[in-house]
Amino acid sequence: MVVAQGRSRIMRVLAVFAALALASSAYAQYVIWDIWQTTWDRSKLFTYHNQNPPIPFGSPSQIGQADIVITDSQTFQSVWGFGGSLTDSSALILNNLKSKNSTSYWNLLNYLFNPTDGANAAGFSYIRIPLGASDFSASAYSYDDTSGDTSLSHFNISKTPSYVFSVLRDIRSLNNITRIHLIPWSPPGWMKDTGTMKGGSFQSQYIDTYANYLLKCVQGWTNQGFRPYAISAQNEPLNSNPTYPTSKLTASQEGQIGTKLRSLLNSNGFSSTKIIGYDHNWSAASSYPIQLMQDAGAAFDGVSFHCYAGNVSQQDTFHNAFPQKQIYFTECSGTFGSDWWSDIKWDLDNIAIGAIEHNSHTGLMWNIALDGNGNPKLPGTSSCGGPGCRAIVTVNSNGTWSVNQEFYSFAQASKAILPRDVGGPWGKRVKVAVGGSLSWALRVNAFVTGRTNSSDWLRYSIVVLNWNDSIGGWNPQPVQTTIEFRGTQATFTFPVGVTTLWWYAPPTSFDGVTEADEEPSIRFEGDSAEGQIPLKFKA
Repeated sequence: MVVAQGRSRIMRVLAVFAALALASSAYAQYVIWDIWQTTWDRSKLFTYHNQNPPIPFGSPSQIGQADIVITDSQTFQSVWGFGGSLTDSSALILNNLKSKNSTSYWNLLNYLFNPTDGANAAGFSYIRIPLGASDFSASAYSYDDTSGDTSLSHFNISKTPSYVFSVLRDIRSLNNITRIHLIPWSPPGWMKDTGTMKGGSFQSQYIDTYANYLLKCVQGWTNQGFRPYAISAQNEPLNSNPTYPTSKLTASQEGQIGTKLRSLLNSNGFSSTKIIGYDHNWSAASSYPIQLMQDAGAAFDGVSFHCYAGNVSQQDTFHNAFPQKQIYFTECSGTFGSDWWSDIKWDLDNIAIGAIEHNSHTGLMWNIALDGNGNPKLPGTSSCGGPGCRAIVTVNSNGTWSVNQEFYSFAQASKAILPRDVGGPWGKRVKVAVGGSLSWALRVNAFVTGRTNSSDWLRYSIVVLNWNDSIGGWNPQPVQTTIEFRGTQATFTFPVGVTTLWWYAPPTSFDGVTEADEEPSIRFEGDSAEGQIPLKFKA
């Protein structure tokens, strides 16, 4: 009896030691090595730091001034990229840089678009391209300016300046997982009540013709080597301005165009090309996009938003009404003369963190590149008045360039969601909450990135804005923070600025690729006779 009791006591002690060893192992397995930072004082500008020794996740204890709690069992949408628009003007500026200083050009493209894991680059991967002229073109043109040409026999995709195709090919040579979203600023002028590209309203008698026009746009760009990921019928359909290409398009008209276009795309080998509706400001989220889905929801994959009126929380109005439809954020622009750090805070709060937090799959700014005055613009346009619109990057006439504050906001966010592996999934937003006495000081998004090999550990990333800079006047203060993850805790002090960091953890009940909205990073380009060619990262 005594022997049996002794054995039982020994077994219990051994079990306790085994449990402690297992717990210790669990606490030690997650570590933070990789950190990217941009600070308010510019002492760090998208600067990489390899933390050595790494920051471990250990046994939970007292929380910090702020406490970031990640619940990876609850996931939301995948994020398919950050970026901007390759307007005619942006492509011209970049093409001129290539002619002036080829090395500088390739260094810039690499810094903007290289998606390679760990590269010193933003990996921007979503590009919006105007179909025909915008307010950043040399002239107002469509792909068919022959009045009354309802057969579209004069349609010509080559009216796009050749340097647009050339620059885009160079971008795709560095990042061929880039998604391309096509969108016109106006239908051909003869389809409108004004007879011109500049302002006016679309006429319903041309619904079928315009749907065929958009199909030809998809086919034309595909023949140039760029199979579109998505197409929209009209940029800012509630805007009519007589000084540059714009057009009013009612929700009913857009729904009819989308329904016809969906049928045309499906019957011509483009069933995977998405149709994205609305593409205008947050302020009308409860009206136009809702009506569009009610009228023609089967034709549209989702809608996109701009920043120029309303607020980002209005995306939730659409999401709550149509939770299965996708949301994209596709345009906002900085202006010259604004404060660098204030702009970064706004961009992160509202778009790079905020729009994603409110269910967007993307975050885009307006022009990718312009000169130091926000030019060249369409002659006579009233858009981007006052100090002018600032692009993501400013290119100078002497062959040099500099990235602007928008780059840093979106580069920091982009790092958190890029595929970890060639052909792997994009980052998926996971539940995150912030507690502690300084919870207000941090804005946080969290992501998990799945792997192509099921035995590889998942990557967990957080993007953190510390905007604790003005208690009692200008007074930037770091925030000592604890990070809670799977019953473990790490400690990190976030400087005033934006920080992106990540760690790895084994799969549990979540494998990172379970939701219906997941799309791998392998894309296909063109419709060659040899068949479609899978795209891969450039080595």
